[in-house]
Amino acid sequence: MDRSAADLVAEANATVPPLSPAAAADLLDDESVRFVDIREPQEWAREGTIPGAYRAPRGMLEFWVDPASPYYRPALDDGRRLILYCGSAWRSALAAASLHRMGVDVAHVAGGFSAWRAAGHPVAPYDEPPKA
Repeated sequence: MDRSAADLVAEANATVPPLSPAAAADLLDDESVRFVDIREPQEWAREGTIPGAYRAPRGMLEFWVDPASPYYRPALDDGRRLILYCGSAWRSALAAASLHRMGVDVAHVAGGFSAWRAAGHPVAPYDEPPKA
């Protein structure tokens, strides 16, 4: 193996530097951004989500963002900056770099949902509907 997963994450973070949980929290009510939870459904159910976050499992993200894809979701392509997060910011770093390469205005939360929750920022139960 020439490069480790940690190397790929570091390269992704160099391409799309993460936002601190505090900086991300400052954007929570900003209508020009959309928080996107890219964790798996089991994680959403077990831990909750950032209030109002759109839920898009990591494996489908690029397809849901691409208007040419049969899986396209317009909610992820409405002109808002996407703020991604996962559990610890490894998946979100790779996803943010991928979307950046696609031309999407994107950032991700440093430390992921774990850091968000540890910082005392709001958490919504999984059954709360995401923002439209």
